[in-house]
Amino acid sequence: MTDSDLSPDPLVDPAAMRKQYRAAGLDEKDLAAHPMDQFSRWFEDAARAALHGTLYEPNAMVVSTADAAGRPSSRTVLMKGYDTDGFVFYTNYDSRKARELADNPYVSLLFPWHPIARQVIVTGVARRTGRDETAAYFRTRPHGSQLGAWASAQSSVLSSRDELDAAYEELGARYPEGERVPVPPHWGGFRIAPETVEFWQGRESRLHDRLRYVARRDGAWDVERLSP
Repeated sequence: MTDSDLSPDPLVDPAAMRKQYRAAGLDEKDLAAHPMDQFSRWFEDAARAALHGTLYEPNAMVVSTADAAGRPSSRTVLMKGYDTDGFVFYTNYDSRKARELADNPYVSLLFPWHPIARQVIVTGVARRTGRDETAAYFRTRPHGSQLGAWASAQSSVLSSRDELDAAYEELGARYPEGERVPVPPHWGGFRIAPETVEFWQGRESRLHDRLRYVARRDGAWDVERLSP
């Protein structure tokens, strides 16, 4: 095989892919005083883009954790709430991410809103939500998703898809539609209390705007501009 055989088709060559971001810039004077207020503004923009079919699942975020030895792992999960205290998602507490957070509570979040040339990058500390808050959210999940929280031993090895389907069918027979499904004791939420929140706005010639909020000990926030 020659080097020419390995040359990628220009259509799928990553090095040849180019897109100019022509969105308006992000200026310090336009930022909200609190990063979660600024996030709310951008999340509303992302939600509107999703409504118009431009963006898919604006609440999808990449959650990156690291184990006790510092080895990282990432996955996409759905944010299910946010407030001044941080960002909330739910998971199986026996999953890989939950086990890593038990050993190392520092976490990074990334909201990849590429169709609108924006990203939000968060670093912070994860804490479990209370059982009352977890139960309140669990009750809002569709019946099938409630059963799925029981059926899946998340991150464990399966012998086959049939094993998972059989567990789900057994639970469906035990808790038919309309019957109350108990909250799994091994399932619940994490709230990520942010320490930094970066708002990334794509600009032309790769000269992007990057404004990062950094938490201070007194509860206030500093804002710093990062080189793109």
